Amino acid sequence: MVQHDLSATGGERASAVRTCVGCRQRTLAAELLRVVARESESSGFAVVPDPRRRLSGRGAWLHPTPECLGLAVRRRAFGRALRVTGHPDTAALDQLVGSTEQ
Repeated sequence: MVQHDLSATGGERASAVRTCVGCRQRTLAAELLRVVARESESSGFAVVPDPRRRLSGRGAWLHPTPECLGLAVRRRAFGRALRVTGHPDTAALDQLVGSTEQ
């Protein structure tokens, strides 16, 4: 179900609202980074950023901050949100966001 933020003037749809898998806060999709799971040769799945929001497959949304990335990794939220088994590799996100947590 797509949820939209209604503007105060006229009730028109302004933009989509999504939930961050790290902190679980709902915010505008424009403020979040979309991520998708891709199969990797060695470790099963890797979580990769989709800044243009064009990659196929199920996506998850994340604030592009080290805090939210760390929370999502600790809670193992990527596996549930992206519906993949195992512990997906988040090295690409660590590099993009600048996190030091694994």
